[in-house]
Amino acid sequence: MPDIAALSAELSGIDLSDDRALLRLKSRDFYWYSPILKKRLDGKAAELLARPKNESEVLRILTACRARRVPVTVRGGATGNYGQCVPLEGGVLLDMTAMASPIALVDGVVEVEAGAKMIDLDLWCREQGWELKLWPSTKRTATIGGFVAGGGAGVGGIAHGTMRERGNFYGARVATMQDPPRILDLEGVAANPVNRTYGTTGVMTRIKVPLTPAQAWRDVAIAFDDFVPASRFALELAFSDGIPKKMCGVFDSQLPPYFKGLAEAVPAGNALALVMVAPAALGALKELAADHGGRIVAEQDAVQAERDAEATPFYEYCWNHTTLQVLKRDRGVTYLQCRFPFEDTLKACEAVRIRFRDEVWMHTECVRFGGRTTMSALPVLRWTTQERLYEIIAAFEAEGIGIANPHVLTIEEGSNYRRVPGDQLGFKRMADPLGLLNPGKMRDFSPLETTA
Repeated sequence: MPDIAALSAELSGIDLSDDRALLRLKSRDFYWYSPILKKRLDGKAAELLARPKNESEVLRILTACRARRVPVTVRGGATGNYGQCVPLEGGVLLDMTAMASPIALVDGVVEVEAGAKMIDLDLWCREQGWELKLWPSTKRTATIGGFVAGGGAGVGGIAHGTMRERGNFYGARVATMQDPPRILDLEGVAANPVNRTYGTTGVMTRIKVPLTPAQAWRDVAIAFDDFVPASRFALELAFSDGIPKKMCGVFDSQLPPYFKGLAEAVPAGNALALVMVAPAALGALKELAADHGGRIVAEQDAVQAERDAEATPFYEYCWNHTTLQVLKRDRGVTYLQCRFPFEDTLKACEAVRIRFRDEVWMHTECVRFGGRTTMSALPVLRWTTQERLYEIIAAFEAEGIGIANPHVLTIEEGSNYRRVPGDQLGFKRMADPLGLLNPGKMRDFSPLETTA
C-alpha cells in the first residue's frame, strides 16, 4: 500500500486534500447513467486529491507518484459518462481545473490550459471574433482537456464532424510518467495518442484547437406530427450547404415532455427537432420546416441563453443531456450511443424505432464522419436487465447500426466508430511504462516495467 502521508509531505506547497467526502465526490463522473457501470464503480475513490497550478507542479506530482508507484487519474469537469475519471486502484486524483488560462489565439488557433471550462474559453474566443468548432452539451461545466480526453463529439458535429477528424485537434502539451516524467509537444497526427484515451497515455497540460468564425446562433424548436417527417427535415437540413448550422437533434414524442422549460411549447404526441442556425438562415429554415410539416414553437438567442444561468440553451436538451433530462424525473432509464449507416439512414432508424418503441425512445443528432453525413443516436432506453440491453444492441447491429457501447470501461470495448486512428497502445508503453496513468481503462496494455 502506498504511504499517502509521506507522498503528501513530499508534495508540500501543492493544493492537496485527503478529505474522504471530497475524494468520494471528486472521484465520480456521470457513469451512473449506466446501471452496469454504477454497479461496478460505486464506492471507488482516490486516496489523495492534487490540484496543480502549473506544469511544474504537475511534473512534481508525477515524479513523486512514479517513484512510489502510486496510480494517477486525471480529472477535468467530470462530465463524462464512462467512468473515465473514476480511479479503479485508488492513488492520486489529479484535478486540472486550476490550470484554466487561455494562452494565445493566433491565425484562428487557440492555445489554452487543459483545465479551462469550455464556456469560458468560447466566450474569450468570441471577444476576438472566433468560436469553438465543437463542444459537448455539458459546455457550461466541461473542460477542454476532458473533452479531448474523453468526449470529442457534440454540438458542431453537423458541420465539423468530431474531434477525431483531421484538422479539429491541433495538438497538446503532454506530461508523461517516464523516468523522469517530461513534457512532450505533440501536433497533428502525433497528438492522436492522447485524443479520446481517458488520460491513460499522458496528462494534457495545454490544448491547441482550430476555431471557426463566430456566429450569433439562434436556437429554434420545431414540432412535427411524427418522427419520420422530423427526421427527413433534419437530414435535408444537414445536406443544405447554404444554411449555416451548428446543431440538429430529433426527438420522438416520448421525450419532449421531459424538457422542462420547453415541454409546454410542444403539442402532445409531437416529435421535435432542435436546431441552431445563423440568423441569416432563419428564412430558409422556416421554409424547409414547412416543406416537411414542421411548425416553429420556440426560438431564442443561443449565445445569450448560455450566458444566463437561469436559461437553458437548446443544446442542453441535446446529445447526452437528453438522457439527463429524463433521468431527473425517471431513474429507470439508460441510453445507447449509435451511428446509423450513411445509406438508407432512415430505413435503419425506423426498423429499430418501431420494433422497440416501448423500450427505446429515439433521439438522433445529425453529424459528419469522414466527410459523410448521417445521424448519430443517443436513444433513451427503459432499463430492465443487462441481457435485454445486449439483445437490443444486437438488433441494432443487425440493421447495420454501429454501437459505441457506453456500458463498458475500456477504450477498446467502447470506442467502435469513435476510435481515433493512431498507435495509442504503443504510445502508452513509451509514456507510461509502469501503467500508472488511469489503470484499468486500456484493456490491451500490460506494463513494460515492474511496479514492485
